[in-house]
Amino acid sequence: MSRLRRMPRQQPAARPVRRRSYDQFDATARALDSVGDRWTLLIVRELLGGPRRYTDLHADLPGVSTDVLASRLKDMEQSGLALRRKLPPPSAASVYELTERGHGLLPVLAALAQWGAPALAERRPTDAVRAHWFALPLLGALTGLTREGVLEVRLDEGEFHLHVGGGAGAVLPGAEAYGAVYGYGPADRPDARIVLRAEVCLELARGGATLAEAVKDGRVEVLGEGPLAAELRGE
Repeated sequence: MSRLRRMPRQQPAARPVRRRSYDQFDATARALDSVGDRWTLLIVRELLGGPRRYTDLHADLPGVSTDVLASRLKDMEQSGLALRRKLPPPSAASVYELTERGHGLLPVLAALAQWGAPALAERRPTDAVRAHWFALPLLGALTGLTREGVLEVRLDEGEFHLHVGGGAGAVLPGAEAYGAVYGYGPADRPDARIVLRAEVCLELARGGATLAEAVKDGRVEVLGEGPLAAELRGE
């Protein structure tokens, strides 16, 4: 019986690279080419708080698969929105952080948060929640502060801190100097603290009350003795 010659296994044809583009010479279309995919803007929201490890991003983006998250991060690197770097020894971890172009999406995210705040009238049983997700909705109520400093925000859901002050014209005054819009957890040395419930935070975001009104009627408690705390109390 003759020995059959083994034929080389054929390799599957390479899939063509999918071009995610609207192919429109329009600024809005070009922007959506970069950030229009599902999850991309939420990843930006997470990175506005500073550099984060892949595992931290996955933990704070409930519902995203590992494959999709990895794919979106790669796309963001290629689009110049984010970069990955290794932390110095003794840590061997890598973190993702926004580039200058990525940070330029802050006004977009702040506007979306303000626009979407009315849809948060009722929390659904399936809704996940993280304390720092209230940072962007709270920005609009804090942009009029003139005293610069670190403001710690305490909610029932947890804590985060913001860099605030500098005038009403900026979306988040001082963000450029600090390199982050907000920080996770309590601040090391906050200039002031506020304690409030999530629904009060959202009411401020919707414009249903001003910060001064919420402080006056006791729905926002201000802690601290410095200039920022005094301004928050209306002193």
